[in-house]
Amino acid sequence: MDRTAFVVTALPPPPARVLEIGCGRGELARALDAAGYDVLAIDPQAPEGPIFRRSTIEQLHSSAAFDAVVAAYVLHHVESLDAALDRVVALLEPEGRLVVEELGWDLADDATLEWYARHGGAADLDAARAEWHAEHAGLHGYSAMRAALDARFVERSFERQPYFCRSLHREDLETSEREAIAGGEIRALGFRYVGAPR
Repeated sequence: MDRTAFVVTALPPPPARVLEIGCGRGELARALDAAGYDVLAIDPQAPEGPIFRRSTIEQLHSSAAFDAVVAAYVLHHVESLDAALDRVVALLEPEGRLVVEELGWDLADDATLEWYARHGGAADLDAARAEWHAEHAGLHGYSAMRAALDARFVERSFERQPYFCRSLHREDLETSEREAIAGGEIRALGFRYVGAPR
């Protein structure tokens, strides 16, 4: 299931009010807008347009609450998980939901990184290990994100996902990555989470 389909299945029906944090170029926000949602999409470099605003979650001021907040590959980057998620809770309706797609980069063991190297991610395991840790140094890992989420939200759904096919822009790898995960050969680094405020 692609990201837009996953997010739509997790959202209340349109015209629910949805906040996307870290919207990047805005593809997901535009898709949700086209589907009839009342969308506000924020990012420090958000595109121009009526549904976009250049802001961080910590800086966002809104007079109305949101039915859902969507964060795709954002939480591991925020400066303070506590501050960001406290702000999300404050912006959500009491019965709202948080929809997350993320990377648990710290879950990558040697077998997982060797698979990544073998499929074009690096020259060999040593290079993959060095590059992976350099690229993700200082970013929040899976355990930190889960602890921050669990302190504020009740999990409604959780699913582990392949990640390398996405990071390498290799759709052809998705099936083999899923098979390697299912067979216990590698760890699933991606995950999808839906939670409701406690």
